Amino acid sequence: MNKNYRIERRRVFLFQDLPEGLMRSSEHLQFFDNYLQNTRLRIRSIRSPKTKQWSYVLEQRIQINENDFSVWYVNEMQLDEAEHSIFEQFEELEIEVNGQKRTNELRFNRYFYKFNDKQIELDIFLRPLWGLNLAKVFFESEDEMRAFRKPDFLLLEVTQMPFFLGKNLVGKTLEDVKEYLQSISESVECL
Repeated sequence: MNKNYRIERRRVFLFQDLPEGLMRSSEHLQFFDNYLQNTRLRIRSIRSPKTKQWSYVLEQRIQINENDFSVWYVNEMQLDEAEHSIFEQFEELEIEVNGQKRTNELRFNRYFYKFNDKQIELDIFLRPLWGLNLAKVFFESEDEMRAFRKPDFLLLEVTQMPFFLGKNLVGKTLEDVKEYLQSISESVECL
């Protein structure tokens, strides 16, 4: 693969509430991810509520193994405001999902939590996915990834469930998430 790509190893979990020590008012970042339909690209706008600063990224994500959703090639290009303005035409595009109009944008607030030398990214989604909370943990090696023991507040691991990939969440609601979880197991009660 091209040297511009980095390898990303990650595990993804559902969680219900922020862990002790964090509150919704704690320092966080606001994410606006716009997925370009039928591509592997997304435009990510990130806002810091604390500093009011924005940053912009054009990102391409390529699955390394079609049967494994834990390891990806990722290429990120940082954009300045002028470059980002060219891509604004692809943000909040109207799409149709099951006969309903939605947008290609996912919005969430990201919090950061330290656990045993690992930083966990805690994403709390906003409408229409309010109630969906995904935690991501990143690793340097396959061995480190396999050895990770999650903290108790992380519930169900969803790493290998393509339903929970950002591009697949576009246009979904919390009800869609609940229906999916019920379809895979009547005993899953994470939301």
